[in-house]
Amino acid sequence: MSGKLLTPNVDIENSMYEEGAKTVAGVDEVGRGSWAGPLSVGVVVLNISKKLPKLLRDSKMLSEKQRVTVFEEVRDCTIASAVGHASASECDEYGMVIAQRKAAQRGFDQLGLVPDCILLDGPYNFCPTDLGSKTKCIVRGDAICASIAAASVVAKVTRDQIMINEAPNYPPFDFHLNKGYPSPTHKIALCGWGLTPIHRRSWSFVERIPWSTTV
Repeated sequence: MSGKLLTPNVDIENSMYEEGAKTVAGVDEVGRGSWAGPLSVGVVVLNISKKLPKLLRDSKMLSEKQRVTVFEEVRDCTIASAVGHASASECDEYGMVIAQRKAAQRGFDQLGLVPDCILLDGPYNFCPTDLGSKTKCIVRGDAICASIAAASVVAKVTRDQIMINEAPNYPPFDFHLNKGYPSPTHKIALCGWGLTPIHRRSWSFVERIPWSTTV
């Protein structure tokens, strides 16, 4: 397999427009593997007639600084965008599949329009079923589809800011740096301080904590 970095483009969006779609939305989620904080789903409808950000990629392929730059640039070529969230407690209560659907529903509720076509990253549809939109699931969609890549960046930057804002409430955890993912500092803090109110309590890592006192 080549190590060449894929550049997302609008080929798939163009094919949907050629089939008669008036609006095409890209959808991606972030935060699924985090131990703390929300699960977030980004929804983006790009104006494909405008020039896309040069660095537009799957958010995981960008540095934090690059993501913020792309986030700002995406706003100039977006018809509509939104991010929906499911809280840590909802991830525990409902499980990740339903929590992901709830986050997606909240994203679409904020979007301001109902897209004719939805392009999703991954192998299964987690979007609301009552929209009536045509849905296309694309494995590695965030690497090849511009709308999905944009959704991944918008969701990631928005969720990161939530965790940065939470960091002063829980100083030992360095949430401003790890964004709720299991960094060494995060793991050490869990052993010394226990769970915070924004931790996911049903995750297997909880079984390894000496005690589960809430900070």
